[in-house]
Amino acid sequence: MCMLGTGRVARLLPAAHASVRAIDEVVVWNHRPEGAEALAAEWRAGGWNARASTDLAAAARGADIVSCATLAEAPLVRGEWLAAGSHLDLIGSFTPAMREADPACFAGARTFVDTGEALQKAGDLLGAIAAGTLQANGVQATLAQLCSGERPGWRDAAERTVFKTVGSALEDLAAATLVWRAGAA
Repeated sequence: MCMLGTGRVARLLPAAHASVRAIDEVVVWNHRPEGAEALAAEWRAGGWNARASTDLAAAARGADIVSCATLAEAPLVRGEWLAAGSHLDLIGSFTPAMREADPACFAGARTFVDTGEALQKAGDLLGAIAAGTLQANGVQATLAQLCSGERPGWRDAAERTVFKTVGSALEDLAAATLVWRAGAA
C-alpha cells in the first residue's frame, strides 16, 4: 500500500484497508519527508511493516493500493504509475479546485464515488471528465449502491478501480451508528 499524506485520516487508512484485504507493507509519502518518516515510525511501533519514501512514482508503481488523503490542488498521482489490478483511493480533495490524481488515472478504470454529489464537487472527477478519460455517466456505483449490493464492486484481479469521496454527513452518521451499535452489543 502506498499512502499519500500524513494527517489524521491517513493514519487510519492502512487499518481500514487491512480489514478487507491483506496489507504486507505500507509506504508513506508526504510533501514534507520528515512527516512521512514520523508516520512510518509510528506505524512500525504499532506493528506495521512501514517505511517512508521520497520517490512517489516508485512507491505508487509498487503498490496494489494507492490511497490519497491530502489537500492537493495539483495532481500528485499519475495514471501511468498505476498497475493493472490496483486500487486508487482519493479521499482528501473535496472541491472543484483540488486534485490528487491526473485524468489518466481514470482511463480504463472502474470508478466509484461516495455520493452522486462527487460529480459536481470533485476536481479529480471534473478534470477527468473534461479530459475525456471519464464519462459523466461512467461512474459504476455510489457507496450506498455498493453497500446494499445493488451494484457490484470489485470483480477480478486484473481490473483497476478508483474510489472518490468528497465526504457526506450521511456517511458520518452511518459510521457513528455502527460504532454506537458495536458498543451497545
